[in-house]
Amino acid sequence: MIKANSISQTSLVAAFMYSILATAGLFYVNLGGAFLSAFVDGLQIGRDEAGFIVSANKYGAAFGALIATFLVKKIPWRKAAALLLVLMILVDIVSSQITDPQSLIYVRFLHGTIGGISVGIGLSVIARTVDPDKIFGMLLAVQYSFGSLGIWTVPRLVDAFGHMAVFGVLSLFSIMTLLILPFIPDVKTKKTNGTGFKFNISYLLVFALLALFLFQASNMGVADYAFELGKDIGLVNNEVSNMLTIANIISISGGILVYIIGTKYGRTAPLVLGISISAIFTFLLHYSSNTSIYFLANTVTGIAWAFVIPYILGLCASFDSHGQMAALAGFISKVGLATGPLVGALLIIEYGFGLIINIASIALVLAVVFIYISSIKQRESAE
Repeated sequence: MIKANSISQTSLVAAFMYSILATAGLFYVNLGGAFLSAFVDGLQIGRDEAGFIVSANKYGAAFGALIATFLVKKIPWRKAAALLLVLMILVDIVSSQITDPQSLIYVRFLHGTIGGISVGIGLSVIARTVDPDKIFGMLLAVQYSFGSLGIWTVPRLVDAFGHMAVFGVLSLFSIMTLLILPFIPDVKTKKTNGTGFKFNISYLLVFALLALFLFQASNMGVADYAFELGKDIGLVNNEVSNMLTIANIISISGGILVYIIGTKYGRTAPLVLGISISAIFTFLLHYSSNTSIYFLANTVTGIAWAFVIPYILGLCASFDSHGQMAALAGFISKVGLATGPLVGALLIIEYGFGLIINIASIALVLAVVFIYISSIKQRESAE
């Protein structure tokens, strides 16, 4: 019988398991615009209302991740993760029976809070492994792999079963995580003095977190409306689904590349290159009337997304040895993931996609500046 400690922490199987653990609480994010579009089509509501539901889920996750920041040094992570997964399944079941958008906002905020704590625990566990950057790379590869499957299946399931299909998919992922939870290799919890609620935050960490926020908000603000943008250029649901599924599958290569090379070339060059490419191809979404450019822009920004995030998380994790900064990065990441769609929801009706794309592009340029300063100075201080 397979036991947790019988699997090497540095193995591919272990990396996969850690990645599943850190994905379950926020799996709806990996469904991309299919999650938002499911509410538009399944509940027959406006794009702005759907955006508020999605944003509430992510703000809840941010709140949960903030709570996790203060808990990860004290709680038994495996037992806590099991409890949180069960709670997420229950809230998803309740959500599937709700059709009122206002009620869904509150319930999905609750789900997000539970999931955010779960993901914060998962990120802190990864941060305490031997080579967190590589596992963060696997994390993105796993997220894009399952996200691609979700983007392909969810629109079809929504057509057949309505919006409740989304919550069925989320519950299945949580159940799968519960099943593998006992076999995930353990990590050592470092002994600490004091309450565990204190940690040092330097300006370099602040810059890294600012870059993370801007990067996530920009990418998600655009990605959550990718389906709707596809509809506006004349594509039907299945065409958009097929196109974005292929784009996501290709995007897996970004995370795989990080897993292969790790920090062989440091973090600064990969981060600056990846975020710069993301800014350029986000701007190219202005020309989405050409379906080839629409596909290319979504594909390349996806690759950059999967490539950049592991390095930012690895950079944040380097600021402490307990996993707290990784959990804090998870909080900031989710605030960014929630803010992007919220800004989009506030602007989409009156201004359309153009202004959203411009804001995202500018924010990504700012992220390049912040991450360059943080990464280069942190490397110098470590030498």
